[in-house]
Amino acid sequence: MKFRLPKSHSLQMFAIAAASFTMTVFAEPGNGQSLLLWYDQPAQRWEEALPVGNGRISAMVFGTVEEERLQLNEDTLWAGGPYTPVNPEAKDALPKVRELVFEGKYGEAARLVDSKVLAHPRGQMPYQTVGDLILSFDDSSNVENYRRELDLDTATATTRYTKDGVQFTRTVFASAPDDVIVVHLTADKPGQLSFRAGMTTPMKASIETTGSDTLIMNGRGGDAQGIKGEIEYQARVQVRTKGGQAKADGDAIRVIHADEATLLIAAATSYVNFDDVSGDPEKIAKAALSAAAGKSTDQLREAHLADYQELFHRVKLDLGQTDAVHRPTHERIADFAAGNDPQLAALYYQFGRYLMISSSRPGSQPANLQGVWNEGTNPPWQSKYTININTEMNYWPVESGNLAECVDPLIAMVKDLTVTGGRTAKEMYGARGWVVHHNTDLWRASAPIDGANWGMWPMGGAWLCLHLWDRFEYSGNRAYLEEMYPILKSASEFFLDTLQEEPDHGWLVTNPSISPELGHPRGSAVCAGPTMDMQILRDLFAHTIKGAKLLGVDQAFCRKLADARAQLAPNQIGEAGQLQEWLEDWDMEVGDKHHRHVSHLYGLYPGRDIHRRDTPKLADAVRKSLEMRGDKATGWATAWRMALWTHLGDGDHAYRILQYLISSELTYPNMFDAHPPFQIDGNFGGAASIAEMLMQSRLGQVDDALTPTLSPEIELLPALPAAWPDGSVKGLRARGGFEVDVAWKDGKLTEAVIYSINGRKATLRYGSMTKVIQLKPGETYRWNGR
Repeated sequence: MKFRLPKSHSLQMFAIAAASFTMTVFAEPGNGQSLLLWYDQPAQRWEEALPVGNGRISAMVFGTVEEERLQLNEDTLWAGGPYTPVNPEAKDALPKVRELVFEGKYGEAARLVDSKVLAHPRGQMPYQTVGDLILSFDDSSNVENYRRELDLDTATATTRYTKDGVQFTRTVFASAPDDVIVVHLTADKPGQLSFRAGMTTPMKASIETTGSDTLIMNGRGGDAQGIKGEIEYQARVQVRTKGGQAKADGDAIRVIHADEATLLIAAATSYVNFDDVSGDPEKIAKAALSAAAGKSTDQLREAHLADYQELFHRVKLDLGQTDAVHRPTHERIADFAAGNDPQLAALYYQFGRYLMISSSRPGSQPANLQGVWNEGTNPPWQSKYTININTEMNYWPVESGNLAECVDPLIAMVKDLTVTGGRTAKEMYGARGWVVHHNTDLWRASAPIDGANWGMWPMGGAWLCLHLWDRFEYSGNRAYLEEMYPILKSASEFFLDTLQEEPDHGWLVTNPSISPELGHPRGSAVCAGPTMDMQILRDLFAHTIKGAKLLGVDQAFCRKLADARAQLAPNQIGEAGQLQEWLEDWDMEVGDKHHRHVSHLYGLYPGRDIHRRDTPKLADAVRKSLEMRGDKATGWATAWRMALWTHLGDGDHAYRILQYLISSELTYPNMFDAHPPFQIDGNFGGAASIAEMLMQSRLGQVDDALTPTLSPEIELLPALPAAWPDGSVKGLRARGGFEVDVAWKDGKLTEAVIYSINGRKATLRYGSMTKVIQLKPGETYRWNGR
């Protein structure tokens, strides 16, 4: 049955089943507890505080009665300054490295990489904190009815308590349209608000007041790895009151006997781009604060809600609800594996979308290892961009989660990397194109770092190109393809210039490289042609060829690329039935058989090389590899395992992994992912996996890799676990420009509603049933799987 509905149909619709004409209702989760993280005590540590952010600036809200702490960040406050890290000896050393690798002298090759090839400096720059806003109140005795919460529906952190018969409420939200963080404090009796607002920071900074109502922090980013800190920053806090008064008190502002108070927080740095730190942070922060100060708190909140909810409300997920929603969130996390709390999985999914909206917006930096939240000057792994899995995983849930705009910062970073990575390609490899290794930072450093066994991996940029292509597959936007195609072509050119012919089989392989970050049993991680590299290159070359065909350009180049793609080392199945991780069958000899990385399984997800129906033998080999690696790992690695089982069509196994992911071992009380320590990638990987359990989409089969104009296949409930017998999801995005709503009962599809944005043919799949549909733009099709 076909219907025409407005694009917003998925926010308001119910469905009529085509075959039986019975009504299937897409249930809305209740408003009460369903989108709340809540607690009955203040945060005792950073991983219990609640995050708010507008993509660029952020806060962690602790909710302490006597001394409220808001830990602040601005996403361009990093150590160091513009730098070029390519080792001048690398280009001359690489031929010898390659020779040693092909001779099987892997340890000697690694030592040469360490001494002659690694970047100067050998590390990269850390993301840093602005500091804290501290609100000091009277003593916390006689406090009752305490509660703090984060409402994902409104992107607002709230703390409530009663003291001496007065109810106090604090709300905090980060406004994207007004570019400020808003802190609103009220009491239900007049004249009861008195506190001192001050700032602290571990950074090199000064703090002062101006007038009677404004705090100012001026600081500078730190030095690191021998690179001088060049970023200047400013944070400003304006205090306005209703009733009572505000006055300067040294380097703080004191509020006395107010009825209510609002604090507006703005922050900015001198960062313009990776080569330019000439910006004026005072001018930027002043302008944001001045504009926001001209609006009432209600006006600020209304603009914030309109902006945020337009994104967040695009997807609704209902997996059922039990009385567990009435328990504090940390207790639910601890008990999730015991079952009977399906709504916590839905909350976890929506929390992932909330974190993405809060940490990656058009014009901001991409979400880093900690999103946009960090309390230190040198956080774990510098909270930078680790691009051998972690940054990519951050963006796995974005397209299907109907948040396409949130990919913009990642695309902008890739554009920057074509510049810095172009320098590295030329100066380090003597090659065309651009290359990035396993990490980058605010300065878009692209040379190998840390050590040969971690950094000698030239595939970071190539993997990032998958996200550029995904953006096209979901949108079908030709103008975007025209803009992105030169990036794909240039990345491909680098590998055409640097691939080496493997002596035993004549395959084209990367050399030197590693299979991240696992040492093989020949004394190193350095090797030639690891399976992951070949899978990524098959994707990169295929997408470049398809882009060229769609645009009608570069036919001769495409033929060269197709020839090289055909010569890449193939996926191989080892003696134990596993998918080999390397050219040689070394998997059973590896000491760390449960290593966190499952790099060689990229081809199943998120790559395009393997599919359970198209390449069943390879899919079985992936299954064997997963069984060998085990289900339990670090937070992000557990999420990847979950996604892989989902793409093997085993929803119950994926759900068992989700039970481990949402546990006190891998999820902090505030629902942040625990590596441990905190890394945000596990949140995003888990969210993506939940969506992939309910709907998967692809353009063509594995054998169609070079065919550019395929219609999508949209698979409904491909890995639905028995733990979710009834439920619905609305607003997921599928490749080819579709929105998808799905409802099910007793584990069976009751109704799917497919809305076409662009107008296109698609194949719907549910179990063994398929249905080919052809929709015009704006047209909707309903299907019950029969």
